[in-house]
Amino acid sequence: MNKAIFLDRDGTINVNYGYVHQINNFDFIPRTLDALTLISTKGDYKLFVITNQSGIGRGYFSIKCYKKLENHMLSYFEENNIKISKVYMCPHRPDNHCSCRKPKTKFLMDAKREFNLDLNKSYVIGDKTTDVKMGKDAGCKTTLVMTGKKGEDKSYGIKPDFVAKDLYNAVEIILNRNKK
Repeated sequence: MNKAIFLDRDGTINVNYGYVHQINNFDFIPRTLDALTLISTKGDYKLFVITNQSGIGRGYFSIKCYKKLENHMLSYFEENNIKISKVYMCPHRPDNHCSCRKPKTKFLMDAKREFNLDLNKSYVIGDKTTDVKMGKDAGCKTTLVMTGKKGEDKSYGIKPDFVAKDLYNAVEIILNRNKK
C-alpha cells in the first residue's frame, strides 16, 4: 500500500486572498515549492490536493476559470519536477450539504481506492480545522500550518497531531518522523 500527503490549496500552498481564481492573483506561499520538491525527492509519498472552492457554487467564478488556474499550478509543479497524483475539488457552497466538501472524507476515501493508499500512514496538511477534522476522521495524521487561516476558523474543536510554521516545516516534521 502507498502513503500519501493530502494538501489543502488556499492558505497552505498559495496565499489566500479570498476566492482565488485568477492566475494573476495566485501567489505561492514562500518555501512551498521547496517543500514539495523536498518531499518529492526524499519522501515516499503520493501527493494530492483537496480543495473546497465554494466560489464556483456562489457564482463568483466558473469551473472553466478554476481549471485554468489549476492547470497553471500543476504546470508550475511539473516544471519543478513535483508530481501531484490528483487534485480533488468541491465546487459546492457549504449550505449545499454535499458529500465532497471538507471536512467530509469522500475525497480521501476515493483516493484510497484509486491509488491503493494506507490512510493510517498518510498525512493531511492544511490551515483550517476542517482540514484537520477530515484527516482525523479518515485515520490520517494531521498537520495544521500557521499560514492562511492558522486554524482560527475554529469550526471544529479538534487538535492536529502537529503544528508547523508553514508547508516546508510540515514536510520536515514528516520526514523526521520517518527517520525514527
